[in-house]
Amino acid sequence: MTTVNQPLILAVDDEASNLQLLRQILQDHFRLRFAKDGPRALELAREETPDLILLDVMMPGMSGYEVCAALKADPALAAVPVIFVTALNDTSDEVEGFEAGAVDYITKPVSPPIVRARVRTHLSLVRMEELRASRLEIVQRLGLAAEYKDNETGLHVIRMSHFARILGLAAGMTEAEVDDLLHAAPMHDVGKIGIPDRVLLKPGPLDPDEWKIMQSHAQIGAEIIGHHDHGVLALARNIALTHHEKWDGSGYPNGLAGKDIPLEGRICAIADVFDALTSIRPYKKAWTEQEALDFLVKQKGKHFDPELVDLFLAQMPAIRAIRERWAEQEVEPAAASMQAAA
Repeated sequence: MTTVNQPLILAVDDEASNLQLLRQILQDHFRLRFAKDGPRALELAREETPDLILLDVMMPGMSGYEVCAALKADPALAAVPVIFVTALNDTSDEVEGFEAGAVDYITKPVSPPIVRARVRTHLSLVRMEELRASRLEIVQRLGLAAEYKDNETGLHVIRMSHFARILGLAAGMTEAEVDDLLHAAPMHDVGKIGIPDRVLLKPGPLDPDEWKIMQSHAQIGAEIIGHHDHGVLALARNIALTHHEKWDGSGYPNGLAGKDIPLEGRICAIADVFDALTSIRPYKKAWTEQEALDFLVKQKGKHFDPELVDLFLAQMPAIRAIRERWAEQEVEPAAASMQAAA
C-alpha cells in the first residue's frame, strides 16, 4: 500500500496497456500518476512535481523528446529525472534521448526487474543530491552564524569564498576542487562562536591574555567541524585551522611555514584579509583597493604565499566583479575589535 511519503512517478504513454503494465510493476512501492499525451503530462507535472518521469517517445501530437525539452525549460521541473521508455532501440535514438535531457533509456518490451531497478537507482541519485545540498546549506549557515556573532553582515563569507574559488582556479585546482573550496570557505571563522563576547566584541585593543583567547578560534573551529576523511567538511576543517598561519612561520595556531600550510589555508588567508581590509567595519574605514593590494604585495613571503599573491593580482577583474555583486549596503553600528577581524 502506497503512502504520501513515497516517491511520485509520472508515467506517460499513449497506449493504455503500457500504462497498465507500469502500474503493475510499480504500484506496490511508489505513488503513480498517468498521462496519455504530452500536454497532459506537463499539466500533471506542474500540479504536483513528480520525483521521476517515465516517458514514451513516439506519441501523437507532442513527442517524448518535445515533452522532455519543455520540462527542462521549466525551472520548476528541470531537475526532475526523465527516463525514456520506448520501442525505439537504435543507438542514435538513445543518443537523441540523452541529448534531450533524459537520464536513462529503457526499451520495450520492458522487463519489470529492470524498470524497478532503474527507477530506484535514479531516485537514489536524486536523494543523494538533495542530501549533499542540505549538508552544504548547513555548512554555509554555520559559517554565517559565526559572522553574525562577530557583528558582520554575512556578505564577508560570500565574497571571500568566491575570491578563494577564483584564486583556486588560477592556482591549478580543478572545477570540482574549487567548488568544494567555495562551499568550505564560509566555515573559516566558525571557531569565533566559542570566543567570549568580552573578547570578541571588546572595543579597545586586546591584552596578551585576551589575544591568546582570540587566537584559539582556529583550533575551536577545527574541533567544531571535526575530523573527516574527505569531502567539504575535511576541507573546511583545514581552512578553519590554517587560514591564520603565515608563510614565514609567524602565524597561529601551529606556526606552520611555506608549503607546509595546506593550499586551501594559504588561499583563504589572502581572500579573507583582502576582503576584511576593503570592507567598512564599525572600528575602521574601508581601505581602498590599491591600499589593500599594496599590503598583499608588501606581505609576499611574510604573511602570504608569494606565488598566490601574484595570481590574485592577475585576477582583479573577476575579484572586482564579486565585490560589486555582493557590496555592503550599510553597516549596523556595533562594538568590535580590530583583532576580531585579524
